[in-house]
Amino acid sequence: MSRLLNDFNQSLKKGFIDKDISHKGNYTPKLLVNNKNEKVLSTIIDELQKCETFYFSVAFITESGLASLKAQLLDLSNKGVKGKILTSNYLGFNSPKMYGELLKLKNVEVRLTDIAGFHAKGYIFEHKDYSSMVIGSSNLTSNALKVNYEHNVLLSTMKNGDLVDSVKNEFELLWQKSTPLTEQGINSYKESFEYRSLEKLAEVEQTQMLLADKVKKSVEIVPNLMQAEALRSLKAIRDKTKDKALIISATGTGKTILCALDVREVNPNKFLFIVHNEGILNRAKEEFKKVLPIKNDSDFGLLTGKHRDVDAKYLFATIQTLSRDDNFKQFDENEFDYIVFDEAHRSAASTYQRVFNYFKPKFMLGMTATPERSDELSIFELFDYNIAYEIRLQAALESDILCPFHYFGVTDYVHQGIKEDDVTKLRYLTSDERVNYIIQKTDYYGYSGEILQGLIFVSSKKEAYDLADKLSSKGIKSVALTGDDSVNYRQIVIEKLKEGKINYIITVDLFNEGIDIPEVNQVVMLRPTESSIIFIQQLGRGLRKSANKEYVTVIDFIGNYKTNYLIPIALSGDQSQNKDNYKKFLTNNDSINGVSTINFEEVAKKQIYNSLDAVSLNQNKLILKAYEEVENRLGHMPLLMDFIQQHSIDPSVIFSKFSNYYEFLLRYKKIDALLTENESKNLVFFSRQIAPGLKRIDSLVLEELLKNELTYDELKNKMLNEVKDITEDDIDTSLRILDFSFYNAGIEKIYGSPIIECNERMIRLSDAFTNALSNQTFKIFLEDLIELSKYNNEKYQKGKNGLILYNKYSREDFSKIFNWNKNGSSVIMGYMIRSQEMPIFITYDKHEDISDSTKYEDEFLSQDELKWFTKSNRTLKSKEVQKILSHRAKGIKMYIFVQKKDDDGIYFYYLGTAGYIEGSEKQDKMPNGSNVVTMDLALDKAVRDDIYRYITN
Repeated sequence: MSRLLNDFNQSLKKGFIDKDISHKGNYTPKLLVNNKNEKVLSTIIDELQKCETFYFSVAFITESGLASLKAQLLDLSNKGVKGKILTSNYLGFNSPKMYGELLKLKNVEVRLTDIAGFHAKGYIFEHKDYSSMVIGSSNLTSNALKVNYEHNVLLSTMKNGDLVDSVKNEFELLWQKSTPLTEQGINSYKESFEYRSLEKLAEVEQTQMLLADKVKKSVEIVPNLMQAEALRSLKAIRDKTKDKALIISATGTGKTILCALDVREVNPNKFLFIVHNEGILNRAKEEFKKVLPIKNDSDFGLLTGKHRDVDAKYLFATIQTLSRDDNFKQFDENEFDYIVFDEAHRSAASTYQRVFNYFKPKFMLGMTATPERSDELSIFELFDYNIAYEIRLQAALESDILCPFHYFGVTDYVHQGIKEDDVTKLRYLTSDERVNYIIQKTDYYGYSGEILQGLIFVSSKKEAYDLADKLSSKGIKSVALTGDDSVNYRQIVIEKLKEGKINYIITVDLFNEGIDIPEVNQVVMLRPTESSIIFIQQLGRGLRKSANKEYVTVIDFIGNYKTNYLIPIALSGDQSQNKDNYKKFLTNNDSINGVSTINFEEVAKKQIYNSLDAVSLNQNKLILKAYEEVENRLGHMPLLMDFIQQHSIDPSVIFSKFSNYYEFLLRYKKIDALLTENESKNLVFFSRQIAPGLKRIDSLVLEELLKNELTYDELKNKMLNEVKDITEDDIDTSLRILDFSFYNAGIEKIYGSPIIECNERMIRLSDAFTNALSNQTFKIFLEDLIELSKYNNEKYQKGKNGLILYNKYSREDFSKIFNWNKNGSSVIMGYMIRSQEMPIFITYDKHEDISDSTKYEDEFLSQDELKWFTKSNRTLKSKEVQKILSHRAKGIKMYIFVQKKDDDGIYFYYLGTAGYIEGSEKQDKMPNGSNVVTMDLALDKAVRDDIYRYITN
């Protein structure tokens, strides 16, 4: 029986006969739902990436749903893989514009069926030796593929299977009776579609008119959940008699309405709103009018170059006008009870500082989307380090505050086979070939709505002007805007974009902030990503909700740039500097919340991987930058837990470059030399052995001994009574760790004197450690490390066998969890059999320069089956191999740990327990001629989709 046939047999047994059999197989039927760890979309993308052809039979398709597959469909087109999509006009759901998007798919043939009640939802994928299909409730819409509660099943069959044959025959029968999708057909459908749309619109408008008077009388703007939380925080700050606060909120999340709601609550006698842009000023005034009770229209006034409504209760001023001495000094310093600085990160500029330092309001509020300015302005200090509320991109998307987006990382233009990079003179940026390439990509990925209204960000003014000319000459109306243009001219151009009279505004960095164009439905990035802050600012230009769009398309042209690694950092919002996190983010199609998607063309994704591999994210300068950002936020030297609470760098990154945090502070003169050599070494011990939080018992035993010395029995009884799920062996291991007997001889050279002494069953702190505790600086660092240990332990809460699936562990961690007397990291190597445990540590992608004696390729055969190699110089008759082959009979459990690459360090993902598959063993030869035994291992639980994709991709 072939391996494939055997795998199908096992899969069918598991799926339809006996769920308890150990082998799941690669083809077991699977229920597909949308939840935190998996989405229907991910399975469809996985199947597309592996297939040789595909057939979709789907009643309803939206532009957004189709957009979520476009990058993968283009990659398939480049590989010569073709497919078919069958849909219909059932209920008039599918839009003519969506049909136009389908016609852009050069490798996909599309037909329409007129069969009555066509309501199919089936996705068929042909692979080399088998077929698979997703059948159930999900249409090709972004909600159905990522958000809605759906029930679908993934089924796989052999090529000759009856089920797939029936499904394909049914598809083919309907296909032959269907009509090819054409431009002419779309135009014909468009007339009836627009007529129905107008009818619906008329009904809606009539209803709105009937309700209008009632609505005007009854509607009061109320805060959403996030705004309500922010308002409570602002009140709490004022209740503490503090007079300044800062709101950090992503662009488009309703900062102005939030501010107006707070002003309504405070009801100041006189209020001042300061901003740098007159266009924003007028919009802010109108927003406030919606929220505040209006007695007289004269209550709202402007202070600008043209207006001087200085007596208005609610005054809205541009900083350019207000900052002139003759303007702001006409007011008493106590004239305003409440002052707001919009775009507060500008507040350290000299124009703002004159105003900031003059007025003495009862309360001052700063609002910004990007407080971590690259020019290191001390915004937090200006507002007394009172952060009232903070909402960033991911949270705002999850709360449905922002417009969803489809991000496409696309491959940049390649001139005559030479990829342009950031050290090359980009002579071809506006060549006809590149401009045509840009048009091709932006047209393919499209936009939501009827009219293209986009922003393009480029690297230089010359590129902006040249590109605008080239695009306009090709019928795509474009205008370049730079800092050289007057404010009045900029506003005229912006209005043209809003009205759809032009298609693109092209700029360098003019619109990074302070601009509000809700109508923008496409953002194009034609420059290297050199700052994650600027990346999010530019992406955010399209995220404000608008009636003209369902989503915004973001197209990022990714060249051969050294700074590409910043893209996953920006999109994920993860500042931990953990490469593993960023690589998983790139691999996981579910990495962003809501219906938004992040997609990379295959070549573009490889370029980001290459950039991540090349960059060192634990460089001293990056750690120092993270430190200074947190220090700037807090106004004092941060402790390690502050990095966690401020969503900054992971403390483990600091420990990867410095022996402890104190040594880092000393290196950069952030602290005086206040510790002895032994005290610093003790902190190395706590940083490496306790702070990771592997076992909660370690910090609990330490905290107990910090109170007083105990007999062994007293400590044991106290721990067993107060702590769940621990054993006497766990306590013994903790004591061996703290008295250093767990480690090899000579460990004191690294960790200093032992922390505790165990003498005649009495356990006490060592004299050296007791002396260290009298040093207040040492004690502060120690308590911080203990708190970090407790925090980290949350991800290590007790699981089966003391291990948590998909957490990361080292060989030393395994030794501790299984309460070995000694650290086994130097003896486990690839694997080790000890008593009833057999940990197996696998590096999936090995370096090319490893020795021939270890040059073997362990590989996944499926999500629950692994081909595995023993150590070299082993035969089927070796005692060790015989022990492995009979591990079940001997009660030996295999524990599987896998890391993607050697570069991943000492940590491996725990994938669960496994067992040898009988009959799969085989004696083989290594490249150097030595013997080796291979066998297949069946995991007791199939590897979770996202982890499997990450390791094997």
